[in-house]
Amino acid sequence: MHQILIIGGGAGGLELATRLGNRLGKRKKAKIVLADRYPVHVWKPLLHEVAAGSMDPFAHQLEYAAQARWHGFEFQLGECIALDRSAKTITLAAAHDEEGIELLPARTLKYDTLVIAIGSTTNFFNVSGAQQYAIALDTTAQAERFRRRLIATCMRAHTHRSSRASGTAARIQIAIVGGGATGVELSAELRQTAQTLAAYGIHALEPNRDIGITVIESGPRILSALPERVSTETAVLLKKLGIELSVGEHVTEVLPNTLRTASGKTLSADLIVWAAGIQAPAILQQLDGLATTPRGQLKVRMTLQTENDDDIFAFGDCASCPWPAQHSAVPPRAQAAHQQASFLSRGLMRRLAGKSLPAFSYRDFGSLVSLGRFGAVGHLLGGNLWVEGIAARWMYAFLYRMHIAALHGIPRMALDTLAHWLRRSTLPRVKLH
Repeated sequence: MHQILIIGGGAGGLELATRLGNRLGKRKKAKIVLADRYPVHVWKPLLHEVAAGSMDPFAHQLEYAAQARWHGFEFQLGECIALDRSAKTITLAAAHDEEGIELLPARTLKYDTLVIAIGSTTNFFNVSGAQQYAIALDTTAQAERFRRRLIATCMRAHTHRSSRASGTAARIQIAIVGGGATGVELSAELRQTAQTLAAYGIHALEPNRDIGITVIESGPRILSALPERVSTETAVLLKKLGIELSVGEHVTEVLPNTLRTASGKTLSADLIVWAAGIQAPAILQQLDGLATTPRGQLKVRMTLQTENDDDIFAFGDCASCPWPAQHSAVPPRAQAAHQQASFLSRGLMRRLAGKSLPAFSYRDFGSLVSLGRFGAVGHLLGGNLWVEGIAARWMYAFLYRMHIAALHGIPRMALDTLAHWLRRSTLPRVKLH
């Protein structure tokens, strides 16, 4: 059978494997294989909630092997490290357990059609000490690491405060480098978490006074990729929450518990999160001569085929797809990956039937920024519809439910939603350990 190999099980790659598995794999019309370096999937746009403790990743994670069995595709665990276009093979690195013991050896997988959807990684912009002393939010493990450090820092600050004879409150400072969606949404979630931890007695600090949160943005405003109204309204809401916005400040060095900026400022911080931007994974520039952009993304045509190989497709954050309507490339957003996965599921079926491939057309449905229970703001339908408050919060939650529906279908999505609602009614609002 024709073998379609998909590298990367993010939002787009997993949706594509599921659709093709249902339509082709189960009917034995093609063999669908999904490879990823992790055994489980968590929707990346929600990692800021994992970091703040407001979402339990273990309750929301999806095991690739189970999804593969349910939906007619095969799963291979391992990270892509090499591509041989002449032999039509990719090489997966050996997989190891938490103790470094080898689980699976390095393997070579054949393909007839290859789809690359490995997403993006954090861009540290070569800032000295950033990768060493700041925490990124690329993976569940990183988000969980930050959450545990947050709780430990609060508990230590509480103990220090109680032991001081003067009774002066200890203060925790959290610095978030990057005023994009991840940094902004994380700041609001952290304010909510600080209040919840105090309510459960994890610390006796005054959440708004003793726990300072600063968002540092090098540009003139936060959320620079979104319309100015979204940025302005969000800034107003964040300031009401006691979150400090430091715009126009370019971080030049990160030291233990310290940030330095180009303007000469030195900022102290107990916890530092780096959310300043993304970049394409370095492996893309080593894949047997595939053309890349200066930013490291794979160059693809309107059909999502790579520029110099018709049998290799790429989409999502790792690909640069033309957007003629805006004279630019399709933006690296979850909605773009979702649209491209739907497009490719139909396009690859046409290709197997010997038909020509259509051209992908991106539709910008707008953007939403969630501030947790404090609200949400955004614009929809190309900026023609402004939403905020409870309506925006419901719409933001609906985006994740659409992803679940794409993986499981609407009936199971509804049951999953009900199950999580019932589960949350018996659990604390944030993870406490």
